[in-house]
Amino acid sequence: MRSTTGALCLAWALTLSLAHPLRGRAGEAGARSHGGAETQLNETELGSRCADDGGFDAVTLDEQGTMLFFRGDHVWKGFHGAAQLINATWPEIQGPVDAALRIHRQGHPGVHHSLYLFQGLQVWAYAEGRLRPGYPRPIGEEFKGVPGHLDSAVECHPEECLAEGLLFFKGPDVFSYGLELGALKRYTWPRVGNCTAAVRWLERYYCFQGPRFLRFQPHTGEVPAGYPRDARDYFMRCPGRGHGHETRGNATAMAIRDPCSGQPFQAFSADDAGRTYAFRGGQYFRLDSKRDGWHSWPLNHTWQDLAGQVDSAFSWDNKLYLIQGTLVSIYRAGHGYTRVQGYPRSLQDELGIARADATFTCPGSEQLFVIQGNRMRQVDLKQSPRRPGPETPIPHAHVDSAMCNAEGVYIFHGDSFHHYASVAELRGNPSPSAPQSVTAVLFGCPH
Repeated sequence: MRSTTGALCLAWALTLSLAHPLRGRAGEAGARSHGGAETQLNETELGSRCADDGGFDAVTLDEQGTMLFFRGDHVWKGFHGAAQLINATWPEIQGPVDAALRIHRQGHPGVHHSLYLFQGLQVWAYAEGRLRPGYPRPIGEEFKGVPGHLDSAVECHPEECLAEGLLFFKGPDVFSYGLELGALKRYTWPRVGNCTAAVRWLERYYCFQGPRFLRFQPHTGEVPAGYPRDARDYFMRCPGRGHGHETRGNATAMAIRDPCSGQPFQAFSADDAGRTYAFRGGQYFRLDSKRDGWHSWPLNHTWQDLAGQVDSAFSWDNKLYLIQGTLVSIYRAGHGYTRVQGYPRSLQDELGIARADATFTCPGSEQLFVIQGNRMRQVDLKQSPRRPGPETPIPHAHVDSAMCNAEGVYIFHGDSFHHYASVAELRGNPSPSAPQSVTAVLFGCPH
């Protein structure tokens, strides 16, 4: 579990600090997506980071949502910067930690926003960077029945695990601990095996085994096809590697994966949970919150059987509608995304329209807005069959994409977007609002 080699960092997600849900603060540390400018690493650090014996002792988010990577006596905070000694931040702990997790439970104020660090038979709990009174404590007293000398731990969110709880890994055993009643269950998940570190990231659960990793279902221990994979292709920046590294020498492919390249995005959307999606080519970029930052993956990583280019997207009734040409696919949200049976279908059959330059829905509304050229039509998604209403003009000759969230409506064209406080303001404006840079404002890229 413990290793003395150098730092690891996630290459496909960076912290994006925002002044409002889409507005990055230029110049702030960590205000860029993974494709932006970043610290250049020397050959020694690259060699250490990408070594065959690499791995994590523990990975977790801290109380502020910064990702922490533990290895040996060191910790790396966020996705940039040099390694720091663990006891420089947590002076009560000397040497490596066995496991780490953050508890984020508003319904449990006694433990909410607490960072737990495990070492041997004891656990330390921190709130707002300070050791909570009464700690360290024996692990078996804090979490009754959970053994010491753990390999890893991860918080298990109720929407993904069907209950509020924690998962602890020790050798081949998995201990599921319920926060509500303190109940402990013990499992053996043969497909998961031993985890030297575990983390929840963007609603998915990952188990690290040295330089390799796998994704698992946190309530069954099932592992999707295609795992384990090499962490150096996904969770580290290594020369000549990365998911899709076979095309890294292709300038066009690299530009598609780089949100700061200036390549246009074909679609944007915001879902019912407040997540933002940006689509380009066969890639998508996702923003959950300013803590999680933008995260990029191929389309079929999230939406099985989806390939090619997404031309438009919108969310309604806990489903995401992805439009490609004259076809639409519907995916149910929940424990990942599953495609509704019988899709894709034609736009004409589904929405009563032949084509769409852009589509969007606003939070809490069943009204879909379809933009075609400089006209917009409205479709009541609760009606059956669905039929578009009359056309109304908008102050844009052409639109590439559009979306709506709690802050208003966003109209995209090329490398710019225009913001309107509401649909009524979009309709009522005689001329477009001031253009803003997609890459600089949304992704925090350097000007």
